[in-house]
Parts: sequence; C-alpha cells; structure tokens
Amino acid sequence: MTKPFTPKLLLVAAGCATALWLSSCGSDQHAGSAEVPTPDANFDRFKAQFIDSLWYYNPEWASSQGYHRYDSLLVVPNAGRRQTEAAVQARVRQQLAAFPVGELSVNNQTDFRLIENYLNSSRWYADTLRDWQWNPAAYNLGSSVAEILNGRYQPLDRRLRSISLKISRAADYYAAAEDNIQNPTREHTDLAIKQNKGALDVFGPALLDSLNRSKLSEREKKDFRDRVATTRLVVQNYIAFLQNEVLPAGKFRSFRLGKALYDRKFYYDIQSSYSADQVYQKALTHKAELLRDMKKRAARLWPKYFAGQPLPTDSLAAVKLVIGKLSEKHATQAGFVDAVKAQIPALVQFVNDKKLLTQDPTKPLVVRETPLYMRGSGAGASVSAPGPYDKAANTYYNVEPLDGQSAADAESYLREYNEYTLQILNIHEAIPGHYTQLVYANRSPSLIKSIFGNGAMIEGWAVYAERMMLESGYGGNTDEMWLMWDKWNMRVTINAIIDHEIQVNNASEASIVNQLMRDGFQEKSEATNKWLRATLSQVQLSSYFTGYTEIYDLRQELKKEQGSKFDLKAFNEQFLSYGSAPVRYIRTMMLKKA
Repeated sequence: MTKPFTPKLLLVAAGCATALWLSSCGSDQHAGSAEVPTPDANFDRFKAQFIDSLWYYNPEWASSQGYHRYDSLLVVPNAGRRQTEAAVQARVRQQLAAFPVGELSVNNQTDFRLIENYLNSSRWYADTLRDWQWNPAAYNLGSSVAEILNGRYQPLDRRLRSISLKISRAADYYAAAEDNIQNPTREHTDLAIKQNKGALDVFGPALLDSLNRSKLSEREKKDFRDRVATTRLVVQNYIAFLQNEVLPAGKFRSFRLGKALYDRKFYYDIQSSYSADQVYQKALTHKAELLRDMKKRAARLWPKYFAGQPLPTDSLAAVKLVIGKLSEKHATQAGFVDAVKAQIPALVQFVNDKKLLTQDPTKPLVVRETPLYMRGSGAGASVSAPGPYDKAANTYYNVEPLDGQSAADAESYLREYNEYTLQILNIHEAIPGHYTQLVYANRSPSLIKSIFGNGAMIEGWAVYAERMMLESGYGGNTDEMWLMWDKWNMRVTINAIIDHEIQVNNASEASIVNQLMRDGFQEKSEATNKWLRATLSQVQLSSYFTGYTEIYDLRQELKKEQGSKFDLKAFNEQFLSYGSAPVRYIRTMMLKKA
C-alpha cells in the first residue's frame, strides 16, 4: 500500500487571498495587449498560483511532494486555522466556478475536477466527518521531522535549521491537538499512543548525532538541543494525556461511519464511476469467480502434492489443503526483510525482458525496515515515494521486520507471505507496481494530477500489475503461481467486501476474521491484522478492487477495439503518463487520444 492521501488544509491569509486568486481567474485581457487569453491559458495561470498558495499554507504536504521551501513552518491545527480555511476555500470555490469548464482541454477539465473535488472534500472532512476531533493519531510530529532529516535535497545544516524552527512550536501544536480531541475512537487512541512513542525515537540520538556533525554555531546547537528536549517533553505529555485522561474517561465513539458517511467518503476519496454499493456487489460477484478458479486449480494440483490421497468432497477443504502445502515454503523470521530485497532484481529483469514498460534505473528504490513512527497500522509493507519536486530522491519500500513477534505469530505471518505471495507482494509494492507507477507520476506534465494522487488509481495499478505480470509469463504460468495469485486477489476482493460490511453493516470482528480465514484462506495473523486495519481506516480497503476493476476493464475495452494493433507496453505507458488521476478521468483522456 502507499501512504494514503488525506485532504489537507488550504489556508490563505484573508488579506492576500483575494488578490492572489482574483488575479488568476476569468478571461481578463493581459495588460497592454489586445490579445484575449484562451480559457486554457487562464486556467493554467490559475493552477500555478493555486499550487503556490497551497504549499505556503500546507508546509508538511509540500515537503512530502518534494517542495521544501516551507519545511521550517508548522501548522498549528487550532480553531482559528479552521475558520480561515473555511473562508478562503469558499472564495477559491467561487473563482473556480468562473471558468467555462466545457471550453477547457480534456487535460484541464480533469485538473478542474480534481481541484473541485479537493475543495469540496476538504470542507466535508472538516465540517461533517470531523476526524480532527476523533482521531488522535492525526497528530504526530515524528513523521514530518524524520522526512526532513532523512532527505538529501538540501545540506544538513539547512535541514537542521528547518527542523529547529518547526519544532519551536511543538508545544502549541500538541496543545491544539489536546483541545481538538472529543470522543475519539478507542482504536485511533491506541494507535496515537503507539506511533507517538515511535516519534520519540525520531527525537533521539540519531537527530542529536546529526546536530553534532553539523557546522551550526554553538548558539544554534544549544537552541536546537533545548527545542528537542521540549519537543520530547510535549510528546510525552501528549502520550500521558491519552493514557491518563482519554483512556480512563472511556468516552469513545464507534470507529464505524455508517452508510451515509461511508458513501460520501467513498465518493470523495475514490472518485470512481461506480458507487460504493456497486463496488460491493461487483466484489461479491468476483469473489465467486475466484473461488471457482481456485477449486479447479487445486483439483489439478492435488495428485502432485497429495499423491495417493483421495480428493476431499468439500472443494473448499481441498483448496485450503493445497494452499497450506504451498505456504510451507517461506523465508525465515530473521531473513524476511532480506528476502524482499533479494527478489527486486529479478522483477526488474523480467519487466525489461518482456518489454512491459520502460523503467528508469536512475531513480533509487531502497528497501528498509519500516520506521517505528510508521508502525502499528496493520500494514506490513508500504511505499514512501518522493513527490514531483524531488524526483531524484529515494523511494522507500518499508517492510516491517518480524523480530518483535513470537515464533508462532511469525510462522503464521511467513506462511501468509510465502515463496509465491512474497513475489506478488513485491510486484505490488515495487516493480512494476507502486514504485514504478509513482516514478511515472512524477513525470506527468500536470502537477495537479501528481499532487492530488488518487488512491484507487495508485492501488488499482499495483493490483493490475500483479495480474499483468502473471499473464505475461511471470512464475512460469503454473497452477501453483496462479492459485496463489487467486488467493492474493481474493484479499483485494474481500477487502472491499469487509470494508463495506464493517463500516455500513456493523459486521462483528468474529464474522470478519472467519470470512477472511474461510473464504480468503488467510492465516489467522493476517486476518486479525486486517480487522485492526479496517478499524483504523475507512474506504481505503475498497480502493484496491475499485481501481483494479476499472483499469482492467479499460484495457480489455481498448484491446477489443484495437484488435491486433493493441500493444501492451504502449497501453501501460500511456496509462501511467497521466499521473495519479482517477481512472474515470484517465479513461476519458485515453479514449479521446485514441
């Protein structure tokens, strides 16, 4: 998975906002010229100024995109900031509405819709969902400081000065966090405690070692150490607040959204041509299709792995036994991260040999253990990619090590990520999945499409990449590899099903874990981790199946239209050329071009 996109604040001081946004809208003539700019020229000017303002008032988001001019700024999430946000976004929405969207190019029409969705979803998040009240895990300085410290885009001294200025307001930041929290969920409170304890590691010896190596003046070093000490104290106080006040009070809301909120969040986050209910029904249908294929493959494999034993009359039992046998081949507990690293070169070679798309060997992919401040969400692997302004920076493939698990838990986890499924995981997360797609996204001529990365497109591409690789011969087209892909794709499919059933239908933990283990053939550790993840996120688990379905349907549609002229490499590269836009808009652009 990738780190999910969440609508950020668009906060412009009232005095400068009017001048900034009014100057970029409408079809005004350029001063001193009789030439009337085209709607596209006006909109391009608007986009440039929109992005400039966006970064100034969203410094952490800017940093994540590789724009580091404002790294030293820290947004204090208090009521005043939210009021300013609401007023400014209302003005910007008016300015956006002045553009004749039907007269814009297809590319700019897509950018228009993405900006519009951002503005509307941001207000909905703040005013209706109000997750700033019930999600204590939203407040954590460790992540942004670690990104600055680990970056290589600026000299160390400059990065340290940015960190020093940022954390100088740590006390105000966490005070606002405590003021905001009202009736949180128990699950997000527990996560906040765990991840903020991980944040203390960020403000530990490694940071101070970097300070000692720097050329900052002694006065700067003293101020820095004092601010680190204060930051550690306020983080510890925040943890204590959660442990000693919030938890004992027991005033928790449910993590479940209910149908109305879930449907609207799906609409804003996924931006699909399908509704939440339609995706749920499609997932149920696909689940049945996968089960039929798994039963056929398991029956063919049975004599190979259970020679002399009769095939069970219960076909699901046969599938489970064959999968269990295949799952015995896996990495060791201590060698799990190294096993991930060892597979990457083979994936690079296969993509090159089969000419599936053009890769860029100059963009580094670094497999690392997941940093402590990122652990605890239930996702064992993820990708942290540089943004469009920092294209040469490392992409990190975060893999959570198993050294803290018991031998029994580790064995369960390793059976889930066995010799076959570990390869599919690496296709998904790395090549040609998330890593490859995000490298392409950074080349997109539209910054808007890169900035407002659509989670369903990003996750959908990674799932599509798995199937595309196997269809191209990866794994030797064996029943073993396809059966384990069926099992893996069943995860994606059931993700969408349980996301809906948990958030809308109030499904219990026992029923969900049972479904994952029975119909998904998952190990218990995977099933329980998925329940945890489902309690901490909403809609995101549906993004994989939704995006994958839309991408695969688009490919098959073009394949049918173009017949013998269809070229898989050309399709893949054209699809990726549009950044991380929603698939529904990429479809429109590709069909227009075709």
